[in-house]
Amino acid sequence: MLRVSPFAAVRPKPELAAQIASVPYDVVNAQEARELASGNPLSFLHVVRSEIDLPADTNPYADIVYETAARNFNKLQSDGSMIREASPKLYLYRQEKTLLGKMRSQLGVMVCCHVDDYNNGIIKKHEKTRKDKEDDRTRHVLAINANAGPVFLMYKDDMQLAELMKRDSAVAPLYDFTAVDGVRHTVWQVSDEAAYVKAFAKIPAAYVADGHHRSASAARAGAERKAKNPTHTGNEEYNWFMGVMFPASALTILPYHRVIKDLNGLTPEGLLEKVRQVATVTETKDPEPKQTLSFGMYVAGKWYNVALDPKSVDKSDPVASLDYVLLSDRILTPILGIGDIRSDKRIDFVGGIRGTAELEKRVNSGEMAVAFAMHATTINQIMEVADAGQIMPPKSTWFEPKLRSGLLVHTLD
Repeated sequence: MLRVSPFAAVRPKPELAAQIASVPYDVVNAQEARELASGNPLSFLHVVRSEIDLPADTNPYADIVYETAARNFNKLQSDGSMIREASPKLYLYRQEKTLLGKMRSQLGVMVCCHVDDYNNGIIKKHEKTRKDKEDDRTRHVLAINANAGPVFLMYKDDMQLAELMKRDSAVAPLYDFTAVDGVRHTVWQVSDEAAYVKAFAKIPAAYVADGHHRSASAARAGAERKAKNPTHTGNEEYNWFMGVMFPASALTILPYHRVIKDLNGLTPEGLLEKVRQVATVTETKDPEPKQTLSFGMYVAGKWYNVALDPKSVDKSDPVASLDYVLLSDRILTPILGIGDIRSDKRIDFVGGIRGTAELEKRVNSGEMAVAFAMHATTINQIMEVADAGQIMPPKSTWFEPKLRSGLLVHTLD
């Protein structure tokens, strides 16, 4: 049974929502965060990337960073820029953006999820987390006593929840603004929290789409608070963390392309010859792979379609049959000599939102020698991997648009 709970959110005054809500902490570096927050003291980047208010050479994991985050969050509340909801609520959150020439819209329910559901596998994950990032976000949660940004979650479509969401998104919203990146954000309060709690209790599982470090750190922060509470019951607010539950059909996954710095001693002709030994290679004008088990390859100013033989792929293995794994196993490692893609300095990654023109640019400039355009991982593939308790390779999903931080904040008390 999937548990969700309403929460008494700390949220911006409606007229300040566009100024306060910020991109997530992990999609910008410190310099980019400084530039985005420049001239806007209300930006939630001062909370989620508080090092922007400190000298540029400050260690991002220094105590002062977390102290500054807490001070900035407290100031937004004390000066009235952010207010606390009088009673626990659930919310609908919709994002709309034109992506690669098509308008995309995703509508989800902002809830609190129980850390035990995460720890017990009812909320399923498909990525490994890095300890340093977990440590950082756990300290951040405990320092500000809140989940600053929601976890991006998905569930298999449910008719009852769809009807509830349709009804509650037909009234006047709490927030409605378009951010500087062109994403329109709309938030509604739901009219009947109990109906959503009851409907989600029938959902067998939820899946972390984006925000593996946020969910892991929320669970760790809850465990730390539990360890310090001799009268712990499991119902305390620190047992819950904030997420947005999206029906899977509403989501857009973009590919995560690969670029390689050199050809491992091969000429472009030599590379093509070796790739032809493991796949069908055809010169093309269209760089986008139209189906799984195929890649676009750009080398020496030309695009090629690289198609694997479906009979050579074990479809029963949800990880081994992923395009990202097949590319590594059959081309990147044996032909181009790429080792662990988490650490090999010869490989880099390009989010699909940048398009294949970015791949051509990086190869044509001489910075990279070959690029591979990927087909986006499907929702079903993610769920199959998570259901099997397995882990996807790094940089294999790019969900867009990203959830804003600071629109709704869940505190641990």
